[in-house]
Amino acid sequence: QVQLVESGGGLVQPGGSLRLACSTSGFTLANSAIAWFRQAPGKERDWVSCVDDDLRGPQYADSMMGRVTIFSDNVKNTVYLQMNNLKPEDTAVYYCATRFNTCARQASLFPHWGQGTQVTVSS
Repeated sequence: QVQLVESGGGLVQPGGSLRLACSTSGFTLANSAIAWFRQAPGKERDWVSCVDDDLRGPQYADSMMGRVTIFSDNVKNTVYLQMNNLKPEDTAVYYCATRFNTCARQASLFPHWGQGTQVTVSS
């Protein structure tokens, strides 16, 4: 059974950092793509970043380029999203999701999701 559990969210001041974790089980991380999405109240779910085994390397949304890093620990079966220089507009529930093989940017292409973790950026 595929399971994804996010953690690491919280309240942080503008300019601060957070590291989100997506703990996975029930599938082989090395053969899969893991993406992070976020959803602010009243808005659509937006793609943030994705990582897979493709030689292109990790992918990032333009809005967060240079402020986020996605990386995997295949021993711990966990994917992390390191977020720096956070802004109030980054406030959202952050979700990780998985699909077989390669990354994608459409939420509908990911069949498995975690429950989300709240990130609030405020002074």
